[in-house]
Amino acid sequence: MALPVRTQLKYWGIAAAIFVVMLWVLGDVLLPFVVGGAVAYFLDPVADRLERVGMSRGMATGTITVAMILIFVILALAVVPALVRQTSQLIETAPELFRQLQAFLSTHFPSIMVEGSPVRETLVSIGETIRERGAQLIDAVLTSAMSLINILLLFVIVPVVAVYMLLDWDNMVARVDSLLPRDHAPVIRKLARDIDKTLAGFIRGMGSVCLILGFYYALALWLVGLNFGLVVGVVAGILTFIPYVGAIVGGALAIGLALFQFWGEWVWIAAVAGIFFFGQFLEGNFLTPKLVGESVGLHPVWLILALSVFGSIFGFVGMLVAVPLAAALGVVARFLVDQYIESRLYRGLETDEDQG
Repeated sequence: MALPVRTQLKYWGIAAAIFVVMLWVLGDVLLPFVVGGAVAYFLDPVADRLERVGMSRGMATGTITVAMILIFVILALAVVPALVRQTSQLIETAPELFRQLQAFLSTHFPSIMVEGSPVRETLVSIGETIRERGAQLIDAVLTSAMSLINILLLFVIVPVVAVYMLLDWDNMVARVDSLLPRDHAPVIRKLARDIDKTLAGFIRGMGSVCLILGFYYALALWLVGLNFGLVVGVVAGILTFIPYVGAIVGGALAIGLALFQFWGEWVWIAAVAGIFFFGQFLEGNFLTPKLVGESVGLHPVWLILALSVFGSIFGFVGMLVAVPLAAALGVVARFLVDQYIESRLYRGLETDEDQG
């Protein structure tokens, strides 16, 4: 006999409250485990495919681990130092770029750049803010997030957690399934499949799109000789996670830098603009339809809201769990709406009268 609804809601409410408190109190401690679990979830389909071609789970996990180590070493030696160097240079160069922008506007639009004008004061303020806040950001990163303890947590514990979870992923899923309440197990399994479908389409799909576009933008901008092209490409690739934002922000930043660097050489400026137009064409017509699909069910506004709320409350860990929780809440909300539409609360007495 199932427990009364009121009692079930009480138990589930207590479990949700415990989860929120743990996330609040243990956020920094949980960070490497959350990241490791996300990595294992992302790579599980790869391990499953390797198993289907004849590998054991252990061999598949080992193959993936070796490949990830090689990729990490290549990135650490070739990409990360250049990315850090270009980021620092961009922050230091930003005030000079704004001064050049002021000179350009003063030459071509002198009426809006007179001493004390709002446009002039705004540009000066933005340039100084970027320089000061950028330096503060780098100092904060170097003194806190990149401390020795956090480096050990992120670069030692995360891979270990990811490997163990990837190795035992199927066993963990089976174990969790065996602990489901028997009366609600079919419904929970259905909701879990829908959530997994949403996450697989969005996180795995959009993660792959971000990696491909980030690599494409960085390589293409480097080939045309744009200063800070690596930084712009990485930023555009990361922000592609939110539809259209990556192309708009990255394109505006790249074209703005190209105007300063290639002023008068319109072929190169057009080439930079063309890189982003082609990237958008590639994303909209090939990458997103192929890797993400159309049945994700995560609206961009809902995603931005989830990232903002969980990030402000729980910090960086909150931002990591925001997308899975947003997907889960979206699936549950659609399920509740379907239940409501089938209920007498929505349909009233018409169903009973029709049946009579």
